[in-house]
Amino acid sequence: MMTYHSLPDGVVAFSTTRHGGVSQGKYASFNVNPYCGDEPDAVATNKELLAKELGIAKERVVMPHQTHGLEVKPILPTFFDETEEYRNEYLESVDALMTDMCGVCIGVSTADCIPVLLYDSAHQVVSAIHAGWRGTVGRIVQKTIQEMQKTYTTEPQNIHAIIGPGISLENFEVGDEVYKSFCDAGFDMDSIAKRYPATSDGGEGQVQKWHIDLWECNRQQLYQAGVSLQNIQVTGICTYANVQDYFSARRLGIDSGRIFTGIMMKER
Repeated sequence: MMTYHSLPDGVVAFSTTRHGGVSQGKYASFNVNPYCGDEPDAVATNKELLAKELGIAKERVVMPHQTHGLEVKPILPTFFDETEEYRNEYLESVDALMTDMCGVCIGVSTADCIPVLLYDSAHQVVSAIHAGWRGTVGRIVQKTIQEMQKTYTTEPQNIHAIIGPGISLENFEVGDEVYKSFCDAGFDMDSIAKRYPATSDGGEGQVQKWHIDLWECNRQQLYQAGVSLQNIQVTGICTYANVQDYFSARRLGIDSGRIFTGIMMKER
C-alpha cells in the first residue's frame, strides 16, 4: 500500500503505491486523489484505508488541488473548524502545503512529477511540495523554504528533505521549449540535461532529444537554499520504469491514478 521514507523518529513520510485499494482500471487500485476522474466511492474508500494506516481521521489527511503553480499555503488549526466547502476552496490551485500541527498528514499527488517532503527538526514543521517541470523551473522548493522561514522561522540547515518517486532522467524526454525554459531559469544545464535517441523517431535512432533530470534539479535547489547535502535523500524510484507499482501518466495516460506522497508528525 505504501513505501515509507526515512526521517527522524516521530515523523512519518511515505508514498502510496498502486496496491491495496479498491479502484479499477488505470486507477487500480490504491488511488486517493479525487481530481483525476476516479469513481468517488472508490476514492473515499481508499482514503479511509490510508487514514486507518496512519491512525488518524480521514479529515486529517489534507490534499491540495494542484495546478502546476507556485502557491504555498499553511495548514493552521482553524482550517479544521471550517466547512468542507471552505476547506476545498482554500486548497484550490495550491501546489505546496506546510504545517506545524501533529497528527495532520499533508501531501501532494503525482504521477511522474516530483514530490518533495521537508521536515524542520528544530521548529517541528513539515512541508509537502509538488514539483513538476513547471514548478521546478519556478523553483517551488526554494519558495516553500522561504515561506517556512517567514511563517515558522525555519532555518534551512535544520531541514531534512526527501525527493520522492518521479520520472527519471532516462525517461523524461522533453521538447526544445522545455529545455529552453530550464536554461532561461538559470539551471546548470550540463548537470541536469542529456541527449538520448528519441523514443518517437521511428526506430531509426538518429534523432536526439533532450532529457531533464528533475531529481537533480530539485536536489540542487535544496542545496542552494541552504539544506545540507547529507540531509537530502533521493529515493531514486522512477515512476515510468516502475509503472506496475507506481502511477505514471506517461505510461497510463492522464486519466489514471495518482501517487500520494505525504508527511505527518505523530502526536507527542
